[in-house]
Amino acid sequence: MLAALALVLAIGFLAPEFAVIPVEGAGPRDWNPRSFWFEPWGASGVHKGIDIFAPTGRRVVAATYGIVLFRGEIERGGKVVVALGPKWRLHYYAHLDTLQAGVLTPLLPGTPLGTVGDSGNAAGKPPHLHYTVASLLPLPWKATAQTQGWKRSFYLDPAEVVAAGGRR
Repeated sequence: MLAALALVLAIGFLAPEFAVIPVEGAGPRDWNPRSFWFEPWGASGVHKGIDIFAPTGRRVVAATYGIVLFRGEIERGGKVVVALGPKWRLHYYAHLDTLQAGVLTPLLPGTPLGTVGDSGNAAGKPPHLHYTVASLLPLPWKATAQTQGWKRSFYLDPAEVVAAGGRR
């Protein structure tokens, strides 16, 4: 039983990520590179992702391989998709205008998930995709003395993940 669990964990860590920018046609100029872990940031205290600005209706795509775990609407994020990707990372796509991919949909980089919008607590603000990458297993070397710095052991800077093509 433990050997099987170890094998599953190892496969998850060894699977390649090959990340792409999750908004079609977007590039690094479409987000603020200093917005990850920026504070103060509303009710969450710090910004645990990046906001990729684009016109309402622009296609949002899977940043990497994975499977959709949740598709729905929540208070702050509005219309969201949560996917489990390689390396046991959760990819959170929020403030969507429309949702496409269903729960348990297998994903390839570039698979359509929905479209850019301003749902949830982004209502009335410029349309954007809030994109977060979170590790299910802690990465203790990423913890800092910043506000909520211990939580950094669970979050990766999405801009670095897509810039590296996921090889982080």
